[in-house]
Amino acid sequence: MSRLETLLHDALVDAGTRVEPSPDLFERVQAGIAADQNRRRSRRRIATTVASLTAFAATATVAFVYQQGEPHMDWWILEIIAAVVLGTIALVLGPFIKRFGRSYAADVFRSNPSTGKSFIVLTDFAYYLIFTAYIAFTTTIDRPRDWPATVGAEQVQHNIIRLGGILLIIGVLHGVNLLVLPIIGRLLTLNRRLDQQMRDLGERDLSDRDLTQPD
Repeated sequence: MSRLETLLHDALVDAGTRVEPSPDLFERVQAGIAADQNRRRSRRRIATTVASLTAFAATATVAFVYQQGEPHMDWWILEIIAAVVLGTIALVLGPFIKRFGRSYAADVFRSNPSTGKSFIVLTDFAYYLIFTAYIAFTTTIDRPRDWPATVGAEQVQHNIIRLGGILLIIGVLHGVNLLVLPIIGRLLTLNRRLDQQMRDLGERDLSDRDLTQPD
């Protein structure tokens, strides 16, 4: 073994003997395990919800489409199924997209993470209000005159447009959020720095006044 290798070996061994474990290592490991378990439970709940709603929609379709051995479905049945599908998309697809954007949001709000979390929660509320309003606006209560009593091509096309509309809204909202978040994060950071500078300036003025006052 050369002298350089001997020195390197001694340095590594000496550094290893002086390494102390982190005092909160066990707590962080437990927190990581708990977070992983929560993610798995959340995924199972989402999968169970989607499977249940899918089975409900399929059962309702089979039960109402085939009556007396012939294809048949009243127009209002399709409206109920469409509303359930739209609601499921809004409840599942939104959090699914947000899960992949958590690291992006954390990087944007790294200087003030508490404000970033509050902003994201409020944004989620706004999203769900928009989704609920869209579903309510596009729901048909009274059958239009150009629709037959059973499901026809006009009603199918109407619900396909509704499906495309909510997907478009989800995509546009998350795209706008992707572009606006850095601007908002930057403004919040600058505002926080400005407040800190104003506080420092005020404390400095008070200190200067105390020094200039005669005894």
